[in-house]
Amino acid sequence: MSRLPATEKRRRKQPAVRVGRPPRERAGEVDERILEAARRVFLERGLAGASMDEIARLARAGKPTIYARFPSKEALFTAVGIRNSAQLLERLGTHAPAGATIEERLVKLGTNILQRLLESDAIDFIRLSIAEVRRFPDLGSVGRIARERAGQAASQLLSEVGQSDAIGDFPAFAAERLATTTQFFIDLVVLRFFLRALTGENLKVLCAEIDTHVARSVAFFLAACRHEGVD
Repeated sequence: MSRLPATEKRRRKQPAVRVGRPPRERAGEVDERILEAARRVFLERGLAGASMDEIARLARAGKPTIYARFPSKEALFTAVGIRNSAQLLERLGTHAPAGATIEERLVKLGTNILQRLLESDAIDFIRLSIAEVRRFPDLGSVGRIARERAGQAASQLLSEVGQSDAIGDFPAFAAERLATTTQFFIDLVVLRFFLRALTGENLKVLCAEIDTHVARSVAFFLAACRHEGVD
């Protein structure tokens, strides 16, 4: 029986190279690269002007890889919007802010929301989504999902604040009224500044006004909560 050369033995002992789908953790890295590249291209060129070729180049991923995950440019745009919303909510945190009084805690909550929401990239992407929604109605799901998640997060935080003895007996913080109370809080503290930012006001100027605006809005909100509550 003939003997194999030493080089042939070494070659046969080497493990075979695996091909096919990447491991799950690497697949997640690819997804993140694609979404981040798409976000950059969409913000720079808009939805209509964005090129899948450019997104693929920035993401260091082939177009077949992108289309296997996102069947169209609109689907990719929607995924970027959902990712932006998730990142914003993550930065807001999941626990009510600390403070010596209920008013201090609500002021910190409102300030945190506005500071995160008024970041330039967040506002620019929301503006882009609004501009494109008439041509691509499915993009409306981005705003709907963002509002639902933001409302859920704010309701959870206000519920935690409402556990305090100082405010827990207020009618507005009863379980059956909490959703409405949360909406009033968002309308008073967030919506006005959000609309001003969307319509093109200078973000630096708006950010400089946040502290005063939130303090006044929270004082008004608590004054209403101390009475008969909101219906």
